[in-house]
Amino acid sequence: MDVTQRGAQDDGLPPGCERIEVRVAEIRQLFNSMDPSPFRERDLDPKAEAFIVDWARELRRDAPLALVARVSRDAPSAEEIGALREGVREYFAHSADVTRTRLRQLFRTGRLALLIGLAFVACANLIGDLIANMVAGSHYGRFVHESIVIGAWVALWRPLEIFLYEWWPILGEARLYDRLSAMQVQVVGADAPEGLRP
Repeated sequence: MDVTQRGAQDDGLPPGCERIEVRVAEIRQLFNSMDPSPFRERDLDPKAEAFIVDWARELRRDAPLALVARVSRDAPSAEEIGALREGVREYFAHSADVTRTRLRQLFRTGRLALLIGLAFVACANLIGDLIANMVAGSHYGRFVHESIVIGAWVALWRPLEIFLYEWWPILGEARLYDRLSAMQVQVVGADAPEGLRP
């Protein structure tokens, strides 16, 4: 499978559309041959998926996307073309759903970690105060109290990491999959002029 990416041309695609072009001998190469599902329901081939996703990440976020499959062997049947269009749409729509589920699970973990962290901070402050009162008048009491409090605030590191940094790349991935599930899919013969429909 040979893969290339080109900018959009005058081929009936939306204005400003970014094309991702894939060259294959036959459409079946775009699907995972190990997937036992019927042809229309198969997953994309991992290499084809990785290529499509990687190129889509490099393209403008505000531009519509199109996948152009250039087939070098016999012209694909209407059924194969329909299967490719439906397969690409369903595969990336499912990927978006899975990614959003992962995001919801991350927020659930973050909320639980935040509750545990806040409870630990409260308990650590109480214990620190008790120890400081037990050794009142000693420099060690203040040192122990501050050490416990600092350790307690470290317990909030994980929920803060989730809510400040970890969620937005996952949301960006889900949005990318949404764009990919909505992209137009065209199939052309290898001998067709560049940018023209069959």
